[in-house]
Amino acid sequence: MTPAADRDDAHLRVAATVPERGLDAALAVGRGETLALLGPNGAGKSTLLSLVAGLIAPYDGQVTLGHRVLTSVRSGTTRTWVAPHRRRVGLLDQRALLFPHLSVADNVAFGPRSAGVRPDAARATARRWLAAVGLEDRAASRATELSGGQAQRVAVARALAADPEVLLLDEPLAALDVDVAPALRHRLREVLAEQTTVLATHDVLDALLLADRVAVVEDGRVVEEGPTAEVLARPRSAFAARIAGLNLVRGTWRGDRLVTEEGTEVHGLTHGDVPSYSSTATAVFRPSAVAVYLHDVSGSPRNHFPLVVRALEPRGDLVRVTGESGGLTLAADVTPQSVAELGLVPGLRVSLTVKATEVSVYGV
Repeated sequence: MTPAADRDDAHLRVAATVPERGLDAALAVGRGETLALLGPNGAGKSTLLSLVAGLIAPYDGQVTLGHRVLTSVRSGTTRTWVAPHRRRVGLLDQRALLFPHLSVADNVAFGPRSAGVRPDAARATARRWLAAVGLEDRAASRATELSGGQAQRVAVARALAADPEVLLLDEPLAALDVDVAPALRHRLREVLAEQTTVLATHDVLDALLLADRVAVVEDGRVVEEGPTAEVLARPRSAFAARIAGLNLVRGTWRGDRLVTEEGTEVHGLTHGDVPSYSSTATAVFRPSAVAVYLHDVSGSPRNHFPLVVRALEPRGDLVRVTGESGGLTLAADVTPQSVAELGLVPGLRVSLTVKATEVSVYGV
């Protein structure tokens, strides 16, 4: 996976520190590419978007878009600063924030009109983008007459009608009902096909369906990045593993096994570049491949993890059993019958077991 600083095809580059927000990160986005920023709440995703939009300034850092330097600050001293309205950057969060006194068409035409476009041309642009989001028939409606999903689609059209070089989306689907979000996600997939976009989200579906690449942000740092499918198939961070639905164990490679700091040994199959001896390695495996026992089980090559049950959570027709021991947290998906037969309750000591053939090991 190519680090942000090494990408030659980047259209947008950000490298900045914001000490008061705990941010020290870099990212790059290619022209026409959608990059998803994945991470828990408070990780720094919105701060990165605000830096690009010009809503905040870094203590140190630079933001460039194409050949233009939008922000350049060194040790708190500003060298270059382009005002937000001159950056050609569109920002949309989970609030549509439409003008209630304007029609839907006038809301969408607002950006072109503010840029000096003639009224008839601005209206034509508005009609084109309303058609793109499937709301051309609501052009004459007031913004207050729209549903939440419709309002957010109009907000997307308004942002794109301003012809931004980069579109920033900050959790755009978070406030929508679960039966409304899929339709907007489908529309976004179509309209973002050739638009340079940065999407901040904690929803794996947004990343899978909308993003070409993902960058995982934790504690103000970009901890991993790469093509969406690759990151989610071979996560290197706890957050990426969690949203991908995988267990992750990190440790030191000892030639034929991974050993954690606590001394737990993990056997598995190596994939891609084999980790070098004594290097850091990562093991991942599916919760559905994990069995739960009240004692260790011998037989075919297995990995055993003595843990204490911390939570039981329904997952469709299965139950997700989460166990912890020291710094290790693992999950197993078992049937309700197994839960009853084993008497699984929080606080019970168990052994989570997974065959070595179900474990993938790769270098960090």
